[in-house]
Parts: sequence; structure tokens; C-alpha cells
Amino acid sequence: MLFLAFFGDCLIAIITACFMMILAIESSCDESAAAIVKDGRKVLSSVMYSQIQEHQDWGGVIPEYASRLHYEKIHKVIDTAFKEASSIYGQELSFQSIDAIGVTVGPGLMGSLLIGVNVAQTLAWIHDKPLIPVNHLDGHISSNYLDSCLEPPFLCMLASGGHTQIISVKEYAAMEVMGSSIDDAVGEAFDKTARLMGLAYPGGPELDLLAQSGKPNPLYSFPIPNVDAYNFSFSGLKTAVLRLKEKIGDEQFFNDKADIAYAFQDCIAKILVRKIKRASEETGIKKIIIAGGVSANSRIRTVLKEEFSEEKGFSCYMPNLKYCTDNAAMIASAAYFTYLKSFSDFRNYALEVFPR
Repeated sequence: MLFLAFFGDCLIAIITACFMMILAIESSCDESAAAIVKDGRKVLSSVMYSQIQEHQDWGGVIPEYASRLHYEKIHKVIDTAFKEASSIYGQELSFQSIDAIGVTVGPGLMGSLLIGVNVAQTLAWIHDKPLIPVNHLDGHISSNYLDSCLEPPFLCMLASGGHTQIISVKEYAAMEVMGSSIDDAVGEAFDKTARLMGLAYPGGPELDLLAQSGKPNPLYSFPIPNVDAYNFSFSGLKTAVLRLKEKIGDEQFFNDKADIAYAFQDCIAKILVRKIKRASEETGIKKIIIAGGVSANSRIRTVLKEEFSEEKGFSCYMPNLKYCTDNAAMIASAAYFTYLKSFSDFRNYALEVFPR
């Protein structure tokens, strides 16, 4: 009888999870975001308030200011997410329509994370909903599930402003980090190099745009760092750009900065491809994805599609550009697959945030 009761509970949990509407909140850095996603894949709404304009004069995110803006904007963003989802779904959605709430608990800025988690805790408690904590990096990986039929296992190149990792995703919500950056993350290298070139914040997208007007130039090439196994190092590449600037002088550097930007991001694309190929050869996994903010880079997307094409025996997946940077839809997807994997009812509302 106990076995039958347990089996019945499991069956109910599985059926419930197969028809699940999740509201997610993302506030790890400078984006206040909310989304409603059905069954981990169907995006009904994905709303975001970006703080880029507010932080642009400072050339980077001011943590205390970011927290204050989250406090001011997060409820409006959630309200808009419900309105947009209702329009797509064809009927008015409310908290009664929501099966669970997902929220980013880290990594990120401590103050920003606390705003999102406190709001999610309050809403979950008031409306008696499961509250699912989500790792922000798991969210980036899950961005590939949105409006997609992608399934594990696969290798993921996670490339963002704070992280560069090769991850073997064995199952939904079950993964192993194979390698990481030993110094700067790839997005950090982009931003620091963009600053050397006098580009506006945020530097990564500006450098990508500049590089699109550049071309291969034999005068400019950068060395690929020799780092063991699947680890990365990008600080030397950033330093190489600085040394080039000192060598050729400001006038030539800024006159040729489009070609230099092209060479810089082409070198990064080659580094990423080399590491993924090595991981693929060892694991035998031919399904490759990229995730994180840097996955929006045009050159990296082009090179990965070429190197991991079907003609070469691979399948390559990339998130829609609107889901590459921080958003709540990816958090909702990650929350769904976390719920699907666990038999917990997620009624423990005492969540802790972790900035690292």
C-alpha cells in the first residue's frame, strides 16, 4: 500500500509537471526581468527593464544603484509579464494560473539578488506556490531549451561576462564542469579590450559591431594561450592588445581598430572552438551548444556553425539572440526542469543567495 501511495504521488507530480506554468524573476545584475513560460519551453512573455542607460556614464554597473532600480521596477515588470502572457495565451492569467515561481539565487550582485529573491519569496508565500531556486548559469544553459526541441546529453560552451566554462550536460539539471577560465572570463576580456579602444559601455556588443566593419589584416594577429586541458586564459590576450597599442602608437591603433577588433574576436572564437573540439573528442558527444551573453557575438556564432556543422558530423544549437543576455525566460525553463527532476514540493521559502 505504501508503494502504491508513493507511486501515485510520483505519477501526480509527473502529470502536473507536464502541464506547468512558471513565473520567473531574474535580478542578478542590472536587468530587472520577469517571464511566464509553459512547460519549460513555450515562452508566453519575457519582459525586461535594462539599466544600461543609468550605468553608462560610469562605464560599468554600480551595485547599490542597481539594487535601488530593481526595487523600483521589478513589480512593474512582473505586471507587464502577466499582461503580455495573457495576450499570447488567449485568456487572462493571474497567480491562480501559475503553478510555481522560479527565481535566480546566484551568482550575481548580492543586493540585486536579494531584491528578486525577496519579491519571489513574498509572492510564493502569499499565493501558496512552490518556490524554485535557480542558478543563473543553469539558466543560461536552459536558454537553449526555449522554443526548441533540444535534449541532453550535450556539451555546452558557457561564455559570459563573469564565466567561461565547458560543461557536460548529462541530463536536465545534471551537469559536470570540465573546464573554466583561470583568470578573466571571456566577456570580461571583451569589455576590457573595448575600453582600450575607447568604445562605449557595454563594450562587448560595441566591439562586435566594430569588428563587423573590419577585415583580416596580416599585421594584426594574437596568440592562442597554451592552457592545460579544458581551462581558459584570456588576461594575456587583453594584454596583447595593450602591447600592440603601445607598439604601433595611438594614431595607427585607432585608425585600424576595426581590423584589430576583428582579429581579437576571431582569436577568441578559435580558442573556444579548440577547447570544445577537444572535449568532444574525449567524450564522444557531437551535440554542441553555446550559452551566455557572449553567445550573441556574431563572429563566434559564425565560426561555431562552420566548425560544428552537420556536414562535419555535429549538431550545433544556439539560443535566440533575445535569450542570450540575462532574462527571466531562461530562469523559468531551468526552474521547470529542476522541478521535473525533483520530488520536492519546494515549499521551503527560506532561500539564500550566493554572489559567487
